[in-house]
Amino acid sequence: MLDNKTSLVIVTGMSGAGKTVAIQSFEDLGYFTIDNMPPALVPKFLELAETSDDNDKVALVVDMRSRHFFKELQKILDEIELNSAVDLRILFLDATDSELVSRYKETRRSHPLAPAGRVMDGIKLERELLAPLKNLSQNVVDTTDLTPRELRKTITDQFSGDNNQSAFRIEVMSFGFKYGLPLDADLVFDVRFLPNPYYDPQMRELTGLDQKVFDYVMNHGASESFYQHLLNMLVPILPAYQKEGKSILTIAVGCTGGQHRSVAFAHRLAEELKANWTVNESHRDKNRRKETVNRS
Repeated sequence: MLDNKTSLVIVTGMSGAGKTVAIQSFEDLGYFTIDNMPPALVPKFLELAETSDDNDKVALVVDMRSRHFFKELQKILDEIELNSAVDLRILFLDATDSELVSRYKETRRSHPLAPAGRVMDGIKLERELLAPLKNLSQNVVDTTDLTPRELRKTITDQFSGDNNQSAFRIEVMSFGFKYGLPLDADLVFDVRFLPNPYYDPQMRELTGLDQKVFDYVMNHGASESFYQHLLNMLVPILPAYQKEGKSILTIAVGCTGGQHRSVAFAHRLAEELKANWTVNESHRDKNRRKETVNRS
């Protein structure tokens, strides 16, 4: 990463305007995130990030919770602007006074600048103190009428680059019903009705990733019909999951032991979806039976 710029986003703005949702959105976009970072520590952190191969995208929340340090922020931002190894952007979240008061009433929390006083007093003081920073911000988002989902989409549109799918990932996994349903599965499909390669001694120790087993499973008429129906159902609805703001969609395909049929199906589905989506393929129980036999 030493030859590349570190992309740094400073997330700031009015308390109650949605910084928690924002920092979660950056995490979904693959950013390394830290909430409530004292401004004085930002340069030190960047020094560490610039020597790492992992943290080329960083999002830091800096707000009035660190009030005693906040006055240093302007000077620190000026220094960062001069650093050719850092691409700095400031995201400022705002909302109307009435909306902020309403949100504080809902959460029943006190304002950080008026812990023992009226929320409105804290909002007025914070708005005054943050005015110079707002003027410096390249991205100002008014969250007054935005739902959390809409705010996530706004951040994705502004910060994920040309490929907005980086914020949406599909996990395709196989599993064995005998070992239980995956707890994180969003969609579950059952292929236990297909012929089972387990009963062929030549294929019993193989898995659905072996060509012989894959062909055995997929060359069956019912397999191809089921696969095409499954694909025709999934392809049109995937954009809707992305639009809804979901960061990960887990599609699970199960057979009895999770070694043959489900592995073959999950592998074929993952390879097909990779043409248009970011996809991760996994096989939870592919070797579980063999490992159990070896331990006994």
